[in-house]
Parts: sequence; structure tokens; C-alpha cells
Amino acid sequence: MEINRMINQSLRHQLSGQLSKYTNVMKGWQYRWFTVDPKTGFLSYYLCDSAAVGDDIAPSPHVLASAPRGQVQLAGAVVYPSDEDSRTFSIACASGDTVKLRANDARARQEWVDGLRAVVESHTKAMDISNSSPLPPRELLAASDAMVSARQALFLTEQCNASLARAIENIDCASFTPTDPDLLLLKAISTASTQCLHQCLSLLQRHQEINQPPPPTNETIPIAPVLL
Repeated sequence: MEINRMINQSLRHQLSGQLSKYTNVMKGWQYRWFTVDPKTGFLSYYLCDSAAVGDDIAPSPHVLASAPRGQVQLAGAVVYPSDEDSRTFSIACASGDTVKLRANDARARQEWVDGLRAVVESHTKAMDISNSSPLPPRELLAASDAMVSARQALFLTEQCNASLARAIENIDCASFTPTDPDLLLLKAISTASTQCLHQCLSLLQRHQEINQPPPPTNETIPIAPVLL
């Protein structure tokens, strides 16, 4: 399968590179060095040397600290490209957090999106199947497939919401302007509904985890908070 092939490639060649991470309105975009561990399913990012910042991004910039600035658990996440340009993409985590990233060009974005989706798919299915459940195997598989379908539907909803927002912002009509109250209300309702759907999916994910005993393990991997 294509997913397995990509996972195997990721295991041989760890996905890593420099990306811009959106922090907040005040600080905007900041360069970080990102690495993906396909075995644990974690995306880690580090502060990197300011000398590597610029249009000509160094292939291996100096990382300022051995400990990551933050980590993102990819299991249960949704990775989707943005409509705002050809370089930006986001990771909607199962925890409810969203990480907004920007690659150097369209090709690099596609490589990151494909690689991250492969790791997400692998660890999400492993998490769903490895947890013991009172459901028979057929029902367990159906529940796992339903969660995957829900994530895909949420991804499409995010895309439609972004398209609607862009259409309103770029509207050129004598009867309407981008600041028309009805259009602003429509945009706000669409965004709020999308966020509500994402929260509902996160609640379903957490409910599934709470009501299923964790798989036996001798080691617990701590989940670091998402930092700027």
C-alpha cells in the first residue's frame, strides 16, 4: 500500500527540515527546525540559529538547544494545505490545538503534507486497533474506519470554510462588499461551525481513549505542550 511505502521510507529517512511556524499576531512567522519521529509519531521543533533565517535557508541550520521547543502528537491529527498560498499548511491536533506552518515552496509543502499524513494514518490506526476493546473485531474495524472517515470529512470542511472566507474577502460586486454585515456573519458562522465540528471530533477521540484501557507498556512518552 502507498501509506505503508511512505512510512517505510520515513523510517529509513527521518522527515526533517526548516519551516516557518505562525506564533501569534504580534510575532508573526518564526523559523523553526522540525523533525518527525515516525516510530513514536511525534513532530518536534527547535529554535535554530538566526544565521539560517532568510530566503536561502541552510540545509542543516545550527539548533540552539538539544531539547525541543515543543512537540506535537500526530496520532488523530488532520493535516491539510491552506488555500491562502502554495506554501502554507496546518496540523489540527486531536488535543484541539492547531499548528500553522509554511514551507519554502509548493514542492516542499507537498512533501511535508504527504509525509505527515502517512505518519498520522499509521499511528491513528495503530492507536485504534492496539487498544483493547469489548467490541468484536468487525465492529472495532468499522469504528476505526468511521473515525478515519470523520477526519477526512473534517478536512474537506476546513477546505470549504477557507474557500468561503477567501471568496468573501475577494468579492467584487456592486451589491456587496467584504465588510457587508451579512457576509461577515456568514463567515463567522462558517468558522464557528468548523471549529465546533473539530471540537466534537476531539471529544469523540478522547471518549474512545477514556473508555478503552491503554495497551500494556513499560514506558510512557510525555506529551510536551505546544509552545511558540
